[in-house]
Amino acid sequence: MKQEIVLKPEVLTYIGVLPVTNTLLVSWMVTLFLIVVGFLVGRSAKLLPSSRFQSLFEIVIDTAYTTVEDLAHNKAKVFFPWVTTFFLFIITANWMGLLPGFSTIGVKEIKDGKEVLIPLFRSINSDLNMTLALALISAIVTHIFALRYLGLKDYLKKWFSLNPIFLFVGFLELVSEITKVVSLSFRLFGNIFAGEVVLATVSGISKFTAFLVPLPFYFLEIIVGFVQAAVFMMLTLVFMTLLSEKHGNEH
Repeated sequence: MKQEIVLKPEVLTYIGVLPVTNTLLVSWMVTLFLIVVGFLVGRSAKLLPSSRFQSLFEIVIDTAYTTVEDLAHNKAKVFFPWVTTFFLFIITANWMGLLPGFSTIGVKEIKDGKEVLIPLFRSINSDLNMTLALALISAIVTHIFALRYLGLKDYLKKWFSLNPIFLFVGFLELVSEITKVVSLSFRLFGNIFAGEVVLATVSGISKFTAFLVPLPFYFLEIIVGFVQAAVFMMLTLVFMTLLSEKHGNEH
């Protein structure tokens, strides 16, 4: 049996006309997991933490909020829920993709005369559709905040001007907004997909060492998963902060 490494996610079934891929299935699992954890933490939360579970999440939330406040200042309360959600969703997805069974449990199919494995679960950020969706949401929300804080007139001034030089600069800024989406999506996708390929390749070297050889790479991917989630969060926060500030404004 051959396990192929492919770019596009594999379709498991259909709900009407909606194709349910293995990455979409895992995205539902990640969402459900975060909802359940959030519910459990919120239900048992006390003014003075009485469990390590609450203490751990207070450290995570406090660190994230302090980071956002240092950069966004008075807009921290508005930006914080968005960028922290990005971080928690991405890091959970990245680490969940390292669990046993991902990319190895599935169904067998015959393609081009060869038996291949169609994995039931696959790391969602190894799917460019998912990372592109996250990047588009980040960009759209960033521009909504810019309109909210600047107003329509000052927002349009960032891109358009009667001065030919400023008009050209504004055009470059518009192009940069597109490159931000491309950069955010491909950076996350490239790192996670590359890690998936490395783990699959190393695991297939020898069936006798399949559990030992990949271990160092698993530890490396744990770090990469955290770093990529933090990078996505910080870049989104920077874009939100910069785009919602008027030129020359100081805190």
